[in-house]
Amino acid sequence: MAEVADIKEHAEIIGADGVHVGTVDHVDGGRIKLTKLDPESNTHKGHHHYIDLGLVAGIDGDRVRLSANADVAVALEEEEDGKNI
Repeated sequence: MAEVADIKEHAEIIGADGVHVGTVDHVDGGRIKLTKLDPESNTHKGHHHYIDLGLVAGIDGDRVRLSANADVAVALEEEEDGKNI
């Protein structure tokens, strides 16, 4: 498993298929908080979404790779209250 401490602020998050999912704001408990303004993503709608750390497959410098393809990862994103979007 990847080391949570290696996840850097503003790192790109990509799905297992290499498609952009979002950008790290910071790690918040057991989830990655995504930046709310991400020009490459239309799903965040001006507020923060979260990705469970259990989806992290690896970290390569400024890139966090997920174990799920981007479309699946986006479908699993959560709101602040933990509910799926």
